[in-house]
Amino acid sequence: MEDIKLTAEKRPSKGTKKDLSSLRARLRVPGIVYGEGKPEILVEVAEKDILAARKKGGVNAILHLELGGATETVIVKELQRHPVSSQLWHADFQRISMTRKITAKVPLRIKGEAPGVKNSGGVLQHELRELTLKALPAKIPQFIDVDVSNLELHKHIAVKDLSLGGDVEVVEAPEHIVVHVTIAKVEEAAPAPAAADAAAAGAAPAEPELSQVKGKKDEEGKPLPKEAKEGGKEGGKEAAPKGKEGGAAPAKK
Repeated sequence: MEDIKLTAEKRPSKGTKKDLSSLRARLRVPGIVYGEGKPEILVEVAEKDILAARKKGGVNAILHLELGGATETVIVKELQRHPVSSQLWHADFQRISMTRKITAKVPLRIKGEAPGVKNSGGVLQHELRELTLKALPAKIPQFIDVDVSNLELHKHIAVKDLSLGGDVEVVEAPEHIVVHVTIAKVEEAAPAPAAADAAAAGAAPAEPELSQVKGKKDEEGKPLPKEAKEGGKEGGKEAAPKGKEGGAAPAKK
């Protein structure tokens, strides 16, 4: 693990809400240094310097915190961000000894492409995103690689299957599943409203109603349309055509 220098300045007190807001407005992050049986120290660090250190050495980078002529060997134990802006809000620096084991969370990094996903249409499910390890500070890795290039459908990789070496102790149970490939769930499409109503009623689709014509039929034996019955010959007399307002039109002379 790479050692990284980080410059900090002491803060005289915890400060008021106004003091902290002014500090953050200048892109300075309030923080605290603690551990190893020594007194706590309130500090402030440039936000860009913390981000650069984590980018260079990872989340568990060993930092040499230069503070007023003295140097503290620390790791970032917790880094808080503003929930909306994601600006760094507070940093906890824990003193460490290079000869004593520490506990740290290490991110898991997926490597390769699972055949169960590529060839069988499965989905890669993550059960763990990080592992908690105990080891000497110099033995804490930046990432733990999880190789899924041989992972078939319905298969999994457990904690015990990871290659970690004998220098670290894993807190999680050996049988704890890290990733596995499962069948993708397919949601059934809802039936159309009309079809659903018809199916629920158990009835056949309605057919067009026949014209309510009784008695007379045409030459082919089919019932006459309603209009034909009302407007046709009745008793050998021709029905008078209706006018625009619905009355009888005057007879032609």
